[in-house]
Amino acid sequence: MRRALLVLPAALAAGGLLLTACGTGQSAAPGSGAAPGQSSPACAVAAPSGTPDTGANPDYTATDRVRTVIEDGCPAFEVTNGTRQTLTYTITYQLLTNSATAQVSAVQTVTPVAPGRTVRRTVDPGVLPPGSDGVAQVRVIKVRSVPTAEAPAETGPCPPSGVRVYADRGDAAMGLRVVGLHLANCGTRAYRLDGYPQLRLFDQRHRPVDGVRVLHGGAAIATGTGADGEPRPVVLAPGESARATLVWRNTTGLESDPVNAPYVRVVAGPGAAPVTVTPELDLGTTGKLGTGAWQKDATPDRPATRGPGTTG
Repeated sequence: MRRALLVLPAALAAGGLLLTACGTGQSAAPGSGAAPGQSSPACAVAAPSGTPDTGANPDYTATDRVRTVIEDGCPAFEVTNGTRQTLTYTITYQLLTNSATAQVSAVQTVTPVAPGRTVRRTVDPGVLPPGSDGVAQVRVIKVRSVPTAEAPAETGPCPPSGVRVYADRGDAAMGLRVVGLHLANCGTRAYRLDGYPQLRLFDQRHRPVDGVRVLHGGAAIATGTGADGEPRPVVLAPGESARATLVWRNTTGLESDPVNAPYVRVVAGPGAAPVTVTPELDLGTTGKLGTGAWQKDATPDRPATRGPGTTG
């Protein structure tokens, strides 16, 4: 199971800057960072140790330009959108204490970033464990960006579509990967599903990934994954939810190059609004991905924040 807070080796880091522990000041909500013009946490920062190293990952700055800088005396992420659409960025980063006794990974979202704009958001240092020596290094590990209009929403205001679509963190064992796609009806009307979600895969540069067979059901990949249920009409009352399972293997061979598709654009059914999730498909050389049909969850979704979105 992949988690948002875990121990990581320093070798995974791509670059960063040094900072001392921040005090508790008036700041933005945890994980969002303080926007320009807002009060920042009080902190003392040493000189930056450099921008992210792109040598090992040539795609890093080609499409997702993020670097660590100092903003109003605090470490911040500087995000530049060089595309023609508004994007939502998800930055995975590492905080390392000066004594190297604690290495933790955290995730921060920066949104929205308009085309051609550069924004800065203060790094949230709150994940450092109590009793740390007060000095940390921020290192960017991974950056993902999706169109803000297609960003997944697990919580918060209900989207105009009346449903939330998102991917969970999944499970991995012995090369088998299983990730759940979730759809929650947060609107005021019943929402109808029938069959399988429509999927389109994209690589790290946001280019379509061709040559991968999307199979209905998971039996061709592995059994017992939850992706083998028969397709049938599903009606979700407000507050109810459904799930479709993605299953694949990362087996590699000599016949071709491994295929990685971090992004999957999901259309729940005909006419539904697309949502782009990041299940990090490491398909190896298998050339196939299994998807289960939509199945209604046995228990209702947790109470949702109602919004204007409705559907019939």
